[in-house]
Formats: sequence, structure tokens, C-alpha cells
Amino acid sequence: MIERELGRVFDRVAEAYDAARPHYPDEVYGAVSEITGIELAGATVVDVGAGTGILTRALRARGARVLAVDPGAEMLSYLVSRLSGTAGVAAVVADGNALPVGDASADLVTYAQSWHWLDPAVSIAEARRALRPGGAIAACWNFADAGQAEWLAAYEERLSAEAPRYWGPAHEKWSPPPITAAFEVVEERWIPWNRLVGIEEFLLDLRSHSYMAALPAELADELVERRRGELRLAFPDGMLSVPMRVYLAVGR
Repeated sequence: MIERELGRVFDRVAEAYDAARPHYPDEVYGAVSEITGIELAGATVVDVGAGTGILTRALRARGARVLAVDPGAEMLSYLVSRLSGTAGVAAVVADGNALPVGDASADLVTYAQSWHWLDPAVSIAEARRALRPGGAIAACWNFADAGQAEWLAAYEERLSAEAPRYWGPAHEKWSPPPITAAFEVVEERWIPWNRLVGIEEFLLDLRSHSYMAALPAELADELVERRRGELRLAFPDGMLSVPMRVYLAVGR
């Protein structure tokens, strides 16, 4: 998928993405600093595929100066509205395969839920170009850990059967994106955490995924309504405890 098409897909679900996608646990940021030796406070970071700014906002809150890059203008509009007037953050609608930065200008290049949409070789070459000596690449993905809860495994199985473009743990060929083949890996980590979330927010998160955006609106609505009925029956108090894990890969 070329970057322009990718931007259009996620722009259609930008509101849901901003409202309901999970954040990353504090341990992720600690691990990045520990592995790279780069203190986030004062670091210059290029956040590639920044979307609505989930990672960007957390990096800025920890003192980093961040350039957020994304092909989706609507996605970035949420980031800009949330960070309006905040010093140390800039947002650019641009291609992650052709970063709008000078050579050796960043301490860290990050990809949060995004690298798998880019050209594997070209994107990493661009990251290398952008990094200063001693700089690093950090990529992370938040995954629901279906192996830790029977209800979640069943939920993912139903999604796999009903959403043709579904790609997740219920897919027989599913695996984390193969970023470790694209650069010299310093370390990989799986960081477990637990997400306490209401059913409606959980379903809004579902709508933010590309395989849902690819469905005709009526079919997407019907799928969500089926999941709503099942989840309300299983969780009458309306709250879900979702086991999660973050896959983090850090390289030079």
C-alpha cells in the first residue's frame, strides 16, 4: 500500500483511532532509554507514522523534542489539536519512506504501530540517514494477548472469520512485523500489561483498524453490533480486562 492510500484509509477512522487506541505502558519508555542509552528528556525524536500522536504525546511529556510524520492529514489534525501551543513538537504530512529531515539530525527514530506499512529497506535507510552517530531506532506494537484469556481468543477467532482483511493473533500466519530483518537489532522485548476498558471504547478501538475501514459501512456496523451483544452478555458490568503485550525492537 503506498503512503497516499494508507493516509486515506486511516483518515477515515481518525476519530476512533484518537479516542480508543491504547497507549503504551511506562515500561516501554524506560526500556527504550535503558537499551539505547538515550535519555528521552532533551532528545530529538522523529516519530514516523505518528497518527493521532499517541507516542508523540508521551515522548513530549518525557521531555523529548518530537517531529511527528504521517501521511494522513486528518490523523495529524488530532495530534495538532491536542498539542496546540506546546513547544517542542512539530507535525508534518509526509511519507515515512522519505523523511522531511536533514542528515544526522535526530537521536531517535520511532515507529509505533507503523513500520509494517512502510517499505522495509527504504524506511530503515531513511532512519539511518536521519540519525546522529550513536542514535537508535525503536519500533513498538501493542497487541492484545489472546493466549492469556479464552474470551479474547474466541473474540479474535470471530473477527478472523468475518473480516476478510483481518490480521491478528487468530490468523494462522500471524507474527510480529519482521523489523529485526531490516536493521541490526540491539534488543527485542515483550512487555506485558493489562488494559481495563469499557465495552464501547473497546469496540471503538475495533473500528480504528484497517481491516474494519476496508469493510462497507453497513457490514462494519453489523459486525460491531454482533460483538457488542456478545461482550455485553459475557461482561454485564460493561468493563473488560484485556491482557496486552507490547513488542519492542531497538536497533542501531
